[in-house]
Amino acid sequence: MTPQQYVQDKAAASGSSFYYAFLFLPPDRRAAITAFYAFCREVDDVVDEVTDPSVAQAKLAWWRKEVAAAFAGQPSHPALQALVPHAAAFDIRAEHLQAVIDGCQMDLDQTRYLDYPALQRYCHLVAGVVGEVASGIFGRTDPATIRYAHQLGLAMQLTNIIRDVGDDARRGRIYLPINELQQFDVKAHEILNRVYSERFTALMRFQAERAHRCYDEALASLPQADRVAQKPGLMMANIYRTLLREVESTGFQVLHQRIALTPLRKLWIAWRTHWRGW
Repeated sequence: MTPQQYVQDKAAASGSSFYYAFLFLPPDRRAAITAFYAFCREVDDVVDEVTDPSVAQAKLAWWRKEVAAAFAGQPSHPALQALVPHAAAFDIRAEHLQAVIDGCQMDLDQTRYLDYPALQRYCHLVAGVVGEVASGIFGRTDPATIRYAHQLGLAMQLTNIIRDVGDDARRGRIYLPINELQQFDVKAHEILNRVYSERFTALMRFQAERAHRCYDEALASLPQADRVAQKPGLMMANIYRTLLREVESTGFQVLHQRIALTPLRKLWIAWRTHWRGW
């Protein structure tokens, strides 16, 4: 199997909303974003799928060395073998990949966040940096587009956190800030035990309203000059925001299930965004 086939299979198998946006890109940009996404999935899987923390730590340490070797011209993993040839053309740097690993490292070192600024730091690493790299691959001419990409990454990560409250708690992680749990009088054990309440609904409505503000701020900050090039990001924004609204429509029934959009619906949203341009 070639590195290109490896990353294609990795991206397709994930079922991610990102994959549907990739389909509308020219071949070189699609190859680059697919390889980058496969790398992100590889390091994220270390945290989600490796149950022994010491093994996970060792795997992330290996990835750090692999990134350094890859950008020195000696990639050994197929994800980086597929990615490195595109690095210069799309300004993908080793520090971008190391930042993504830093974010995954936070998942091993920390299971709670005291307040929203602390959570924002985590989101910056696992989503903001990813958005920055993606915007460069899509095509970026205005430096202000970087701010848009980081803000959109934050909005999408907040959506993930809202959707995955139950799943994350069962893995021992609660991303909802501690001071906000206290503000709405929601206890960690209630989340772990799948206890729904008016207090929990109010807390989640607060989280969703913040995510919507982030989407609005991101879209308002996208420079007109880059709107066409950044269309894949707008596709992802529309898919994720539709998912957020779907979660809202259930009354935030996220403790016992993982709410998702069907592949056909994601493809329809991506196609509609491609056709309409927003």
